[in-house]
Amino acid sequence: MKRIFIGVVIMLSGLLVTLSIIIVGAVYATHINAWSGKSKLWFAIFGEKQYGDEVVDSLFLGFPFVIGVIFFLLGFIILVYEYYKTFKDQG
Repeated sequence: MKRIFIGVVIMLSGLLVTLSIIIVGAVYATHINAWSGKSKLWFAIFGEKQYGDEVVDSLFLGFPFVIGVIFFLLGFIILVYEYYKTFKDQG
């Protein structure tokens, strides 16, 4: 039961970080006039290299976003493993 709680906490913390960065990026993306790449949202979160003296309108939150995704996946793997082990022991 303790490992399930740990998995839930890790998964929810990763989900909170990831979703908050997506929401902040979506709100900020409406204020960006020029971007490079396929998606304005992706540009707002991850950014792009600066060329010359131009200002880059990006939040540069790519590293925390990736860490949040990793935490979410790690917590999900812990939960799946614990539930698999629980059902295996019952049957």
